[in-house]
Order: sequence, then C-alpha cells, then structure tokens
Amino acid sequence: MTPLDLPLRRNRNFLWFWGGEAVSQLGAQFTLLAIPVLAVTFLGATEWQVGLLGAAQTAAFLLVGLPAGAWLDRMLKRRAMIAADIVRAAALATLPALWFAGHLEMWHLYVVGIVVGVATVFFDVAYQSYVPILLPSSQIGSGNSRLETTSQIASIGGPGLAGALLTIVSAPVLLVVDAISYVVSAFAIWRVRDTETTPPRHERRPLATEIAEGIAFVFRHRLLRAIVLTTAATNFFGFFITTLEALYVLRELDLGPASLGLMYSVGSVGGLLGAVATPWFTRLIGEGTAITVSAIGFGIATAAYPLASLAGVAALPVLIGGMLLQSFFVLVYNITQVTMRQRLCPPRLLGRMNASIRFVVWGVMPLGSLAGGALGTGLGIVPTMWIGTVGGLLGAAFVLFSPLTGMRELPREQVRD
Repeated sequence: MTPLDLPLRRNRNFLWFWGGEAVSQLGAQFTLLAIPVLAVTFLGATEWQVGLLGAAQTAAFLLVGLPAGAWLDRMLKRRAMIAADIVRAAALATLPALWFAGHLEMWHLYVVGIVVGVATVFFDVAYQSYVPILLPSSQIGSGNSRLETTSQIASIGGPGLAGALLTIVSAPVLLVVDAISYVVSAFAIWRVRDTETTPPRHERRPLATEIAEGIAFVFRHRLLRAIVLTTAATNFFGFFITTLEALYVLRELDLGPASLGLMYSVGSVGGLLGAVATPWFTRLIGEGTAITVSAIGFGIATAAYPLASLAGVAALPVLIGGMLLQSFFVLVYNITQVTMRQRLCPPRLLGRMNASIRFVVWGVMPLGSLAGGALGTGLGIVPTMWIGTVGGLLGAAFVLFSPLTGMRELPREQVRD
C-alpha cells in the first residue's frame, strides 16, 4: 500500500496538512474579530472606512486572482503555501507593534489587509489545488469533509474565546496569536511530503494564454458556470451585510464585542453540523439538489440580520439562529461543489480552474464592501442589509434553473485532456 492509498487517519502527510490548517484556522478566528473591533472601537471607523477595510482585505482576488492560478500551475504548491503563511504572519505582527508604539492608524489596517489578502489568494488557490495532489480521487470528498469540519470547530471555539479574551486583553494582542498560528501552519506544511513536480519549462505558454484556458474550462461547463454565478451573486450582496456587521452589532444594537464573538461562535455550530451532515444530506435529496436547496436556504437565513433590528431584547438570539442556518447551508454547498470541481478538473489546470472561480466569486467581495459602505452611509445600515438579503436570495436562481436541480449524482470522473 502506497502512502497515497493509506486511510486518512494513517496518512502522515494528510495529518500534518490537516493539523497545520486546524491551528491557522483557529488563529484566523481571532483576527476575524480583532480587526473590526480594532477599527470600530479603537480607531473610531465610520461606515465608509469599514467598507474600505473590507475592500482592502478582499481586493487581492480581483487584482491578482487570475495570474496567481497560472503562476501556481508552474510552481510547487506546498512551497507556495509555506511562503504565503510566512508573509501573513509577518504582516499581521506589524499591527500590534504599531499599536503598542502609539502609531497605528486606519491606513495601516488597509495596507496589512491588502498584503494578507494577496498572500491568502496564493494560499487558498494552492490549498484547493493541493488536496487532489495529496489524496486519491476516492478520498477527496472525505478529505474535504474533515478539513471543513475542523474549520468549523475552529469557528465555534475561536470567536467565543476571542470575545472572552477581548474583555481581558486588547484586540492587538489577539493579532499576535494569529501571527503565531501562521508560523505553526508553515512548519506543519513543511513536514508534508509529496510527489508533485513542476511542468517542464518548454511546455509553458504565454501567461495570458494559460489564464484564458482556465477561464474557458470553467465557463464552458454549464454546471460550473451556474455555481460560479450563484456564488458570485451571494458573495457580492452578502458583503453588504458582512461589511456593516461589526458596526451594526457594536453600535446600532449595542451588544458589545463579547456578544459579537458569541454570535460567531454559536452560529458556527451550524457549520459543523453542515460539514458532518453533508454526506447524509446529499444522499437524501441528491447531490445537485443539495446545492440548490443550500443556496436558497442560505439566502433565507440571511434575513435574520435586518430582522434583528425589530427583535428588541431577542436581537442576539435572532442573529445566532440566522448564523446557525447560514453556516449549515454554506458548508453543504461548499463541500458538495468543491469536491465536484476537484474531480472534474485535469491536474494541470487545477490552479487556473480554482483561481478563475475565486477571481469571480471572491473578486466581487471588495465591490460588495464598497457598495455596502456607500449604501450604509446613504440609506442606513438596516435598509442596506435588506437589499443584501434580497439580492443574495435572487442569486440562487442560477443554480435553481440549471440541470443541478433534481440531479441525484454529480459528475464524478476527472476530465482528461
């Protein structure tokens, strides 16, 4: 039995990879809470400024997402992930250093957001392209489920712990923890061994040609095209809400940082349930139908955000309930569609396929952040959240009216050149 054929629980390489991701995911939850608290509470950010911050943190997928995929198809993905982790650790460490020196300003958060965003582009595209290299096709679904389950466990414990710590220590201290977690992740990935090789130089073509090939693969496949369009619409309108979330909870609802952390933490239980329940859920209603139902379910659950403004003392339970459902449906949706596209794509196109999809579905996030910040300033937070809710729900139409609806089994065989 080769290392590639070992059960996941005995696969040393997968265990190192899995462990490193678990640590960095936990640290990332600290940053998820610490950055907006730092901006809103410590630096007094306005609606427009938090919109700019959200745009800075996600702009990299729009700016370098496409060439990153082509570059990564020419690189060893494990080394790219290690380098990205080191860059993220160094960038995040500058914020607490500036704070304790008394020099931290909003523009520092923008710059660090951009740097971390660029590193995250390379890490995430390499990460999704690496699972099919690390595991045989028959284990990709199980591997994704374990990785996503761990991510959700981190999402459950991380924000709650971060919220509790924010009552004791300052937000900049939490960023130190995340920086350390990326160092641990880099070490764990360094310990992984694989057989990946880079394509011979003489087989390379102009960068633009290789980028176009990745885009064409995605948009000529009608199932992938429907998924990309739904995900892009959901992310664009969803960032109307995500951008204003901290302002909404901390200022408008006056719930405090601990409640924000509790909301993320308890809400993420739904994500864990979704990761565990995905195999059962897809068997029950069909794999393609599960994608459609989860997209619609997520859109409906998003309404909890603006509805919380009408709930009075029940605002926090309403938000938590909405996040539970959102997280559940997001995990069902992501595990099902990511596994399908990893199986469908030829190995040499993995980086470009993932980058092309991320360019569209994550590239709309900075646009959504800017639009959310502008609308929040002009219309108010709650009306902007209603627009985001309705827009995201309408985005589910792309998968609803596609062959995915009613499909019991998604294509399982990898496309060969």
